[in-house]
Amino acid sequence: MHQSFSSPAPLSRRDFLRRAATGTALLTLPATGGLRAAPAGSLPESMENESPTPIDPETLHRWSAPFRGWEYHPDPVIPADYPIPGATDFHNYDIPCIFRLEDQPGVWYMSFVGFNRAGYNSFVAESDDLIHWKNPQRAMGFGPEGSFDHGGCVIGAYLYHDWDIRAPRTLRKLDGKYWTLYGCYPRQGGYELRPGYEGVAVSDDGIHWQRAADEPILSVFQKDCKAWEKDCIYQPWLVEHEGTYYNFYNAAQGPVEQLGVALSNDLKHWVRYPFNPVLRNRPGGYDEKFCSDGKVFRDGDHWTMFYFGVGRGGASIMAAFSRDLLHWTADPEPLYPFGGHPKGLDREYAHKISLVFNPADNTWYMYYCAVGDRGRTIGLLKGRG
Repeated sequence: MHQSFSSPAPLSRRDFLRRAATGTALLTLPATGGLRAAPAGSLPESMENESPTPIDPETLHRWSAPFRGWEYHPDPVIPADYPIPGATDFHNYDIPCIFRLEDQPGVWYMSFVGFNRAGYNSFVAESDDLIHWKNPQRAMGFGPEGSFDHGGCVIGAYLYHDWDIRAPRTLRKLDGKYWTLYGCYPRQGGYELRPGYEGVAVSDDGIHWQRAADEPILSVFQKDCKAWEKDCIYQPWLVEHEGTYYNFYNAAQGPVEQLGVALSNDLKHWVRYPFNPVLRNRPGGYDEKFCSDGKVFRDGDHWTMFYFGVGRGGASIMAAFSRDLLHWTADPEPLYPFGGHPKGLDREYAHKISLVFNPADNTWYMYYCAVGDRGRTIGLLKGRG
């Protein structure tokens, strides 16, 4: 296992704020791999305040209300024993993510991961109705032995055209390639064997992916890694806003997971936000142990993050909100607590969502990893738009 990963020297708070305020690149690096180093967009003045006024309970209730009370689809859309040609030893599916391709307007794609006791591979299936999924194929497998992603790769933090909450999740090309960040593990032989890393991958067709860099973009060995993330780094989520890339990621210190953010101007080199974590555990709450797997979208005049919390005996789908992408206030009540499915699909865990709106039937589709009476499956919640 490699332990010599490097990163740019951490920025001081003063330098970070000065560069953000003046539009100076957060990282002064030459363009590499065909990427153009672009100046970072100006970040909000509220960044200078480590503890801005939280969003009030009335606003939290109003902003979360449209995502409550949806209908559970009766059965998994991807069951635990879903057969994949050439990968029949993989089962127990997890981490769904919906996307579309510009040249295939009638097709929806879902990436997800499967586990085969050695580790993870990523797969992609397709659908014309967002319910029935077919033609599964491997999207990204194990990395080379001894590498930071030898234990498997979890794609799904895609470079989209638009992060509006009602956008169609269409992938966007940069320098002729599609891009995703991915979570990964260096060791095989178990479930999420620490330490985890994050990498960056590219694709010609949006289906099959390969590394874009031979070093991780985030690791526990980098100079700006802090105590809250020192034991394991997990899943990324990518947002581009005003010329800056944001990577929302969950990480662990011991048995506790929280959410932080890193920033970049080229998708390969990242600087952690100095005031991480941006979403923290709440004693006694539904997220007292984990705040994990955040998925962030622009929702009118604010940003909405769907994440999962672990607390009170299980994992639940939660929501948090922000006006500036950096300061977040979570609703204390789950959108969908574990055990809500009438057939017991999520008796233990309801977590790791992917959300898309389909204007053709004016319906929201929220896919999630449901763990319960039928194993680890991909479940679905539907709501009218």
